[in-house]
Amino acid sequence: MKVLSIIVPCYNSQDYLAHAVHSLIAGGKRVEILLVDDGSTDRTPTLIDNYATQFQGQVRAIHQTNKGHGGAVNTGLQAATCPYVKVCDSDDWLDSAALERILNFLERLLQTGNSVDMLLSNYVYDKVGSRHKKVIRYPRLPQGRFFGWKEVHLRLGQYFLMHAVIYRTAVLTQAAKLVLPQHTFYVDNLYVFEPLPFVKKIYYIDVNLYHYFIGRADQSVNEQVMLQRIDQQLYVNKRMMAYYAQQIDDRTALGKYMRYYLEIITTVSSVLLLRGKKSTYLQKKRELWQTLRECDTRSYKRLRRRPLGVMVNLPGRSGHILALGAYELVRHIYGC
Repeated sequence: MKVLSIIVPCYNSQDYLAHAVHSLIAGGKRVEILLVDDGSTDRTPTLIDNYATQFQGQVRAIHQTNKGHGGAVNTGLQAATCPYVKVCDSDDWLDSAALERILNFLERLLQTGNSVDMLLSNYVYDKVGSRHKKVIRYPRLPQGRFFGWKEVHLRLGQYFLMHAVIYRTAVLTQAAKLVLPQHTFYVDNLYVFEPLPFVKKIYYIDVNLYHYFIGRADQSVNEQVMLQRIDQQLYVNKRMMAYYAQQIDDRTALGKYMRYYLEIITTVSSVLLLRGKKSTYLQKKRELWQTLRECDTRSYKRLRRRPLGVMVNLPGRSGHILALGAYELVRHIYGC
């Protein structure tokens, strides 16, 4: 019985796709691996077709014109046939032992007629040149039972990235009706953020499932690359602001968590713009906070008064230097 669809968006992934695919194949016949070729111009389409031939019944090859990461995830969601779904980027991979535990859990749920809306597990920063691999765990979450948003307690700076999340497929496709923007980077946050109001049952398994490869010079999370694509980051950030303002009751436990998530993403955007230093970047930062003020005055006031909001809005050059120093300290603590 197949229980988990794994969507792998692939764009010019010939140099590292093998590592990802072979880590997923370890899931055996219980996984459906959807390799979505997003208009690649290297050998990726050929490799994908070869994997589909070699691992029939496990791997499906899907080819499309280039639509960006979000467009590839959309295509994968449309093709997914399993009750649960996860996204694995083509330069990342999953731990085989952890995957076995996850699949066993999901299989037991299906056999007993039970379900979970969001399944959480740990992820690992596999940073280039780093001997110590930073593991992101959630020790304050309940274990061994289902729980809801009132019991979600996290360490400072933590939130649920795409790497940590497995969704029930119907939460994305039927409840949230999630459609990510095409030709846009940084849609991972929308993938996690917008379905959250439809998540009622959560479960956490303390295993290091996802290995997040970070440090390539051309990677989308490289700071210089992010500055070049800052308008896409800001688009995602502003869409999150509008969604929160229009859809979320900020008095609920879910609302508090989503406001905290929004606070972190807005801080990341603000710090990137501060590091850009140019007056055009500083103007974009002012516009970002003005957007929040216009669409959700109450959230603006709350975020603006919190430590992160105060930090990124300190006036003058000395304020910018202090904010960037604090940012570097946080990066050092979390190893990212």
